[in-house]
Amino acid sequence: MKLGLQIPDFTWPNGPAALGRELAEVARAADDAGFGYLAVMDHFYQIRGVGPTENDMLEAYTTLGYLAAHTRRAKLLTVITGVLYRQPGVLAKAVTTLDVLSGGRAMLGIGAGWNEEESRGLGFPFPPTAERFQMLEETLQYVLRMWSDDDGPFSSAHIEAERLLNVPQALSTPHPPIMVGGSGEKKTLRFVAKYADACNIFDGPELEHKLDVLRAHCEAEGRDYDELTKTVYHPLNIGPDGKKSGELKTELSRLAGLGIDGVIGSVPGIPDLRLIDVFAEDVIPFAEAL
Repeated sequence: MKLGLQIPDFTWPNGPAALGRELAEVARAADDAGFGYLAVMDHFYQIRGVGPTENDMLEAYTTLGYLAAHTRRAKLLTVITGVLYRQPGVLAKAVTTLDVLSGGRAMLGIGAGWNEEESRGLGFPFPPTAERFQMLEETLQYVLRMWSDDDGPFSSAHIEAERLLNVPQALSTPHPPIMVGGSGEKKTLRFVAKYADACNIFDGPELEHKLDVLRAHCEAEGRDYDELTKTVYHPLNIGPDGKKSGELKTELSRLAGLGIDGVIGSVPGIPDLRLIDVFAEDVIPFAEAL
């Protein structure tokens, strides 16, 4: 099992002036510790459950490019990009650029998006749910074409593109892995089975059922369920002194028993590098052995 560190909060004690230096330190430490994924949210306002709306928030792909320059091994991704925030060509080009400059470490984490407050606040269109899911499927089709040898036109309900030229192409083969985030049974998990390489589902009471639904979609699509990387979002909370690491390891064991390949979440207390030391010495070796 691989662990992924998501950094959702940038309101750190020393403020924005120190944020670049401290973020680089956290990224290097996490990379050296053996985290398999390094992730940020794709939000422009801070979200409920993490902090007040007015707390500091960095733009995702600029941040991932910065993290790429300070790491060597971890996969880099958003958990999860909202499809409505960027035109598909801009998104595909951003992930391709990240992949090239990181030496083939980019992933595309993508979903339908949900944050109406920040969308309307900054002037992003916020279409109804059904339309956002239509946009999501079209964007998945678009990026797969963009990462193929076919640079011809692309036409769909929301996209009219004359030439999907993408040079340089991504280094990852056959393309940067695509992770679809969410647990909707009719569309999201079907899109995972049809288009994606990985899923990201919240670790909740219905997780086992959601995995069964995903398996059924894979059967319907003629897809091998076992070839998909199954990840969950779960806070990596070991407490301020690491004393809760045993509780986390118990949950990781349970998730591994369900066939989960990766757990991505925030570490409360970051940017305290001592917490990453606990992961390096104890939690990550345990997870890798599962």
